[in-house]
Amino acid sequence: MKIYISGAITGTDDYMERFAKAENELTEQGWSVVNPAKVNAQLPEDTSYEEYMKMSFCMLDMCDGIYMLKGWKKSWGANRELGYAMAKNMIIMYE
Repeated sequence: MKIYISGAITGTDDYMERFAKAENELTEQGWSVVNPAKVNAQLPEDTSYEEYMKMSFCMLDMCDGIYMLKGWKKSWGANRELGYAMAKNMIIMYE
């Protein structure tokens, strides 16, 4: 089963490390992990916020669940991802 990592990225200096740590932990638990921080880091610098969100929803559609990192409540994007996952009746897990 695939799980998508969601959490604050904008304004968070250590988000790559936090997402990588979660990816490692979830992989060890047997999940196939979609780490949007790694994918989004490959997009052009002029990618807009809404374009990032479109990519995020496409990646989330591939998954069975979402894993919410601590601090997600302060992120508008993470809140949108959680709402999307809830509407799709996905597995929801919290750090």
